[in-house]
Amino acid sequence: MKKIIILLVYLAVMLATAQQSKKQTITGNVLDKTTQQPLEYATITILDTKTNTVLEGGITNASGNFSLTIEKGIYNINVEFISFKTYTLKSVAIEKDMNLGTINLEEDLEALGEVEIVAEKSTVELKLDKKVFNVGKDLLTQGGTVNDILDNVPSVTVDAGGGISLRGNGNVRILINGKPSALVANNGLDQIPGETIEKVEVITNPSARYEAQGTAGIINIILKKNKKGGLSGSVQLGAGNPRDYRANLNLTYKTDKINLFTNVGYRNSNFFGEETTRQVVTNNGITNGLTQHNDQDRNDNAHNIFFGGDYYINDQNTLTASFYHTFLKNTDETRLNYSFLDATGAIDSTISRIENYKEPQNFNRLEMNYVKTFDKKGQKLEMDVQYDFWNDDEQESIRQQRTFPTTTDFTTIRSDDVESSKDFLFQANFVSPLTETSRLETGFRAEIRRITSDYMVHIDDQLVPDLDNELDYNERIYGVYAQYGDKIGKFSYLLGLRVEHSNIGIDDEKRLFSDDKDYTNLFPTAHFSYQLAERTDVQLSYSRRINRPRFWQLNPFGGLTDFRNLFAGNPDLNPMYTNAFEVAFLKRWGKFSINPSLYYQHTNDFFNFVTTQTDDGNFVTFPVNLDTEDRIGFELSTTYNPFKWWRISGEFNFFQYDQKGDFEGQNFNTKDEAWFTRINSRFRFKKGLSMQTSFNYTGRNQNGQTLQKAQYFADFAISKDIFNDKGALTLNIRNVFDSRIQDRVVTGENFRLESERKAIGRRISLTFVYRFNRKKGQRDRLPD
Repeated sequence: MKKIIILLVYLAVMLATAQQSKKQTITGNVLDKTTQQPLEYATITILDTKTNTVLEGGITNASGNFSLTIEKGIYNINVEFISFKTYTLKSVAIEKDMNLGTINLEEDLEALGEVEIVAEKSTVELKLDKKVFNVGKDLLTQGGTVNDILDNVPSVTVDAGGGISLRGNGNVRILINGKPSALVANNGLDQIPGETIEKVEVITNPSARYEAQGTAGIINIILKKNKKGGLSGSVQLGAGNPRDYRANLNLTYKTDKINLFTNVGYRNSNFFGEETTRQVVTNNGITNGLTQHNDQDRNDNAHNIFFGGDYYINDQNTLTASFYHTFLKNTDETRLNYSFLDATGAIDSTISRIENYKEPQNFNRLEMNYVKTFDKKGQKLEMDVQYDFWNDDEQESIRQQRTFPTTTDFTTIRSDDVESSKDFLFQANFVSPLTETSRLETGFRAEIRRITSDYMVHIDDQLVPDLDNELDYNERIYGVYAQYGDKIGKFSYLLGLRVEHSNIGIDDEKRLFSDDKDYTNLFPTAHFSYQLAERTDVQLSYSRRINRPRFWQLNPFGGLTDFRNLFAGNPDLNPMYTNAFEVAFLKRWGKFSINPSLYYQHTNDFFNFVTTQTDDGNFVTFPVNLDTEDRIGFELSTTYNPFKWWRISGEFNFFQYDQKGDFEGQNFNTKDEAWFTRINSRFRFKKGLSMQTSFNYTGRNQNGQTLQKAQYFADFAISKDIFNDKGALTLNIRNVFDSRIQDRVVTGENFRLESERKAIGRRISLTFVYRFNRKKGQRDRLPD
């Protein structure tokens, strides 16, 4: 009996093998014809040529690839994606394994009823490991900078001063093309034209492949590269109110062996801001007050140039080199008026202060990249070398006098802070498939940075010895990693470990701030995903992260614009560490997608800004390490296309946080919650007319000392395609209701500080874009 059972099992296996051997594999790749980006979750169906019934089907992965098996025969094949034209192959004879090659899907230009409307690919793509924001489709970013783009990206917020947060957490790492850049410092992203950006990736829980810096996650900015043959490019001109003149030229030229690219830009912009501050201080039972009003006029005059090229040595080797240069001259005038109040609230005295500020910034970046692919499918080696060098000269000139009860002579204050940096980066990554479903990835990274800051202050042309010093910052970070991934049926996993060694030293000419920190850390990561249904996935992920203090957080010299409210860095600030967990769910129903996430973060030695009063009655704010922060949150992102002419996307983020710690005997324990939401709505009509609106709301939140009140603002844009869709005119109104106001209250022992700050008011701009290119004129076809 046992032998009969074994024989039956053997025959069944042989029969199944024989049946399987009759099936052939059909593969291919699906792209958006306009952007040449892969279309994930495009549907491929194989149909009977006579009955048109579906015999087999599947969907594309994140790279736009698909693979199906079916028995030999003649079939019709459909490739479909929402709001794109269906691509149909008639009577395809399947006699052996076949690769259909690249299939380009076109946007659907079909009219609906009396209102002629066109559809388009969604601006936001939701993927399991990241959110991708396709810049070219968004009207609100036309004519703007990288900061304007980031302010429209899901999960990301940019405050009026250029501070970037991810899910309400400012400890985020910003990368450009997957690599760090000194442009991130000093609000340098506001100098990069939005026209040069192709897409933005938001990675809330990165794998071991990425550097461990950034406890909130990573924002990766991808620059445009030419994908078309021949000469192509665009010209962008813009003007706005307040004054905002912009010009940008983008050119690329591609052949079979080379791809040359360049971008030249110019910007001249005015910004007007104002702030009102009220201080109440109680000492020895006596209460005094101060009302302060600041007005600022800022002008940014900037130009940039970026050029480089790809050299396709052969089918398996590509070499890329590029150079980026930007120069910004920031010229500000700030008028400050102080009214000091006595215990009865009457004006005791007044001081007038005018500051003229100049800051020429000169930034340069050289970069080389080498990519080698191998005969083994999916095996790739990539190496990068990057060198940044920049100079930043901050010059303050201040005139101050008492105007009541008597008028005094002017006191002049002059400060200079000359900063320069040299940054070197080398990194290499190697990916090798082990089986059809598994792969191993390893890599190495080294970053060496040196920043020098020479600071001095003169009062009435006399050097102030206590404010004359030179600070040197040296950073050396080395990292290696390995990660292994595999797929078993509907279950996928990726396990990784990264090791980083950090050596960070800071010292000054007078030996007041000498400190050297040397440490080695392990950063494990784990990602698991399971496909519940064809368009339903769930993912669980974990990563350990670090946030090393930045130079401005360590530099004790922070400027003297407002002598009553100073900022200073803390040279003894330690890094903070975070363990991050996340559960994400992704579901698509045709016109609707939903992406809810639950996340939890536990942080040790977290950064907190503390405000204290000095002996002379002024206030200084500086960062310190507190003990722990626990943050648990819920995030929901959705997109909905109720009609082909209307797309709605929205996000909602709510989190609770529990912060604990003491500093100099004062307790800073805080337990609170915060939330923000964003809703975008876009209409696009067939005759090239598009309209988009965005509404943002951030709820109140509080830490140990600071209460940040709620804030809201709205943006609006309308665009018209011209010159046979090669050009476009876009009218953009940012901060429509002039409501973007930072309203906060800082409380401490014996003092209360209230402030209302409007850094950027309503801005209106008109942008013209013209795109030109030479197409090859070839049709996609099946392989011979």
